[in-house]
Amino acid sequence: MRNLLNFLIKYNYWFLFVLLEAASFVLLFRFNHYQQSVYFTSANVVAGKVYEVSGGISSYFNLKSANQDLLDRNISLEREVTSLRNALKANQVDSLEIGRIGSILNDSDKIFKAHVINNSLNQIDNYITLDKGSSDGIRPDMGVVGGGGVVGIVYLTSTKYSVVISILNSKSSISCKIKGSEYFGNLKWEHGDSRYAYLRDLPRHAEFNLGDTIITSGYSDVFPEGIMVGTVDDMSDSNDGLSYLLKVRLATNFGRIGDVRVISALGREEQRGLEGRSVK
Repeated sequence: MRNLLNFLIKYNYWFLFVLLEAASFVLLFRFNHYQQSVYFTSANVVAGKVYEVSGGISSYFNLKSANQDLLDRNISLEREVTSLRNALKANQVDSLEIGRIGSILNDSDKIFKAHVINNSLNQIDNYITLDKGSSDGIRPDMGVVGGGGVVGIVYLTSTKYSVVISILNSKSSISCKIKGSEYFGNLKWEHGDSRYAYLRDLPRHAEFNLGDTIITSGYSDVFPEGIMVGTVDDMSDSNDGLSYLLKVRLATNFGRIGDVRVISALGREEQRGLEGRSVK
């Protein structure tokens, strides 16, 4: 013990120097957006390979559950397509128009495949790392979806990797609505249970029921309309009493995300340019 104390006393200036250096770096990257962005990009490149290896090992053990989720999702989509075709036929829509619907939907957005190699759940601001980057066509502000539904939005990219702000992040705010209606609000996550988020600012005159489906509203340049988000689990009044606050059970299981799709909405740059001009 005496030797340890002598050692600490002898080199106390070095320990103080290291401590102050660490504190200064924490303050620098925490409160300066430019340095934070540079840190994320640089660290992403260095840590990407490590995450890729560990992510590959963990994803191997989740293949069974992931395949079951994909199978369930495919079945649900097939039922929706069948219902749509039957409805169109019932309304005597021309068969050629029915055949064209699939190609119209496929051409509306550009989709990139990617795989999750790192993911966090228990922080206030959770991020996801993907194994694709700018060289693969991924850009910031692109939407990310999984087999269940919405996952998040691309935040930063390097050549080979991307960092995504997941729904489980205090900075995340996604415009959503109740399926089958035009009532919409903003989806926000409160730190805690990764299975739930909250749809805020839903008008008091909105009509809905527990179990109703929540989808993307399309009122943004990130996600097209109609992507699954979750279902209404509970409801309450907002703090000001002027709107509803809906507790939404998320369709995406963030505890075992594997393969995802990154969506690049066509016309996004044109829309942003036009909206930027109107603001001026």
